[in-house]
Amino acid sequence: MPRFLRGFFIYLRGNVLPMTRLAYLRDIRFFLKYLVRETDLTEAESIGQITLKEFDAIRAADINIYLDYCRKYRVETEKSITVYENHNKTLARKKSSVSVMFKQLYRDGLLSRNITDGFDPIRVQKADEREIKALQDDEVMIMLDAVSTGAGLTKHERSYWEKTRKRDKAILILFLTYGLRLSELQQLNVSSFNFSRGEFKIYRKRGKESIMPMNDSVTAVIHDYLNNERGEDSALAPEHRDALFLSLQGRRMTQRQIRELVKKYTSIALKTSRSAGYSPHKLRATAATSLIGRGNSIYDVAALLDHEQVTTTQLYARHKANVKRDLVHGMEWETERRETERYENGRRKTERQETEQYENGRHETEHGNGEDKNEE
Repeated sequence: MPRFLRGFFIYLRGNVLPMTRLAYLRDIRFFLKYLVRETDLTEAESIGQITLKEFDAIRAADINIYLDYCRKYRVETEKSITVYENHNKTLARKKSSVSVMFKQLYRDGLLSRNITDGFDPIRVQKADEREIKALQDDEVMIMLDAVSTGAGLTKHERSYWEKTRKRDKAILILFLTYGLRLSELQQLNVSSFNFSRGEFKIYRKRGKESIMPMNDSVTAVIHDYLNNERGEDSALAPEHRDALFLSLQGRRMTQRQIRELVKKYTSIALKTSRSAGYSPHKLRATAATSLIGRGNSIYDVAALLDHEQVTTTQLYARHKANVKRDLVHGMEWETERRETERYENGRRKTERQETEQYENGRHETEHGNGEDKNEE
């Protein structure tokens, strides 16, 4: 990286979360490579050779051209050509990374002007405009049945499931019960759990600690996994002995491994392809919508999910489970027409039967009176 960006990296270290900082650095590196390979804005042959003078000559129009390039570009190697496409959400992040860098360099007095005001806007859906994706209760049951019995798995998947089903079930139950973030679940340790107190510790964003109570379901699946499936500590490398969820190789599961696991089981519930399965964040949304749908307070749910603003939780409250299905099922025009028709037919039939009974009864009465008169 160019030396003049050192202050910017120090700024990121002190003000941005580690995962966000990593995303920023990747975006900046991609931008610098773009300058070297795709433009004449620098004479450098590598990104480390880019000069501050060349950076100061960059204008807003150059950044807008870069963002347009990011929409669709290709990378050629000796063996293949790969085409990449980015949607507005990714473009907005790339724009944000570059904007933060240019603003910080301007504040530090390294650039003569702030060009970020000239960056073209990128339209991204607001949170309340997006349809929240979450599993419905019946889909949750299908997913839990799949992890419990192996239903819906391929023959190849079942061979692995036989060895990891208790682990997989514990992971899904924790996601569904607490709405944990992927990083929070991945960092769980065996020592995080205090079974005598019925609680466990998780590490939130910005290093916060939070104590979570355990219910019977969580206690049962964690005990089952620890006692009947997880490997012995003595067989593990020292750095992985305390990790709660282990791969078949005896190492702490990576976030990618957990993500693929969740996509697999949710795809069975959704009856779709494995690639179209839901991410762990969708299980967080499932937990939120299920809790609110059961009548729990938005403020209590916000505390459980560690939402800094209750407005974030309100987004899930607006997403009432089955709301579209219920609305549509409440407008069954043809069904209602048939029911009305059956009701009217039934009513007319009943009226005819009552009329016939009345006429028959009157006839029998009159006939009976005539016999009495004859006897007299």
